[in-house]
Amino acid sequence: MERSSLDLTGPVHVPLGHVVANEKWRGSQLTQGMQGKIKLIFEDGLTPVDFYLSSRSCILYITEADLVAGNSYRKRLVVVRNSSNLKGIVIVEKTQMSEQYFPAIQKFTVLDLGMVLLPVASQMEASCLMIQLVQEQTKEPSKNPFLRKKRAQISEQSLLQTVQQIPGIGKIKACLLLQKFPSIQQLSNASIQELEPVVGQAVAQQIHAFFTQSRR
Repeated sequence: MERSSLDLTGPVHVPLGHVVANEKWRGSQLTQGMQGKIKLIFEDGLTPVDFYLSSRSCILYITEADLVAGNSYRKRLVVVRNSSNLKGIVIVEKTQMSEQYFPAIQKFTVLDLGMVLLPVASQMEASCLMIQLVQEQTKEPSKNPFLRKKRAQISEQSLLQTVQQIPGIGKIKACLLLQKFPSIQQLSNASIQELEPVVGQAVAQQIHAFFTQSRR
């Protein structure tokens, strides 16, 4: 039986250096890649979460099949996003088969929900990424400026990739925009007049239209 969004109010206990994994991932390439490197605890009834890195941090894993099947994954993301107790990181399989669907989930996850999205090419790559995230969780970020910087870089990279999905925006213009409007919220609320000095009138209109359309 699936847990409802109300069930997310109570944090899951995650021992330091462990990952609590949804039972459905037992025996998968993803969990096999983590075995021997971090300790896994499998539990039933974690839906909509796939992995807990800590009692407050979780992973939502979107497979190639999830993307191809449609937008049913969105409900899971929204449930976690609306939880006041959880910070969700979305890991997405970006493969040759799912690549055409990637801009839609990137836009929904980062622009609409404001969550961090990390693309991976395979479950093995995802296992390496999760090991790295767990190792960071076991350290005190406030005492380690390198970790703070590294986490910021992950968010910035995700943000930069998302802005580049806007028609007419390459890496250079994306960087210029983020210097002027450092968050998606600020960029989406910017007027054409505010955008023009940065990217010109034509691209400013495209950006404005992009965000207006995303709100419909």
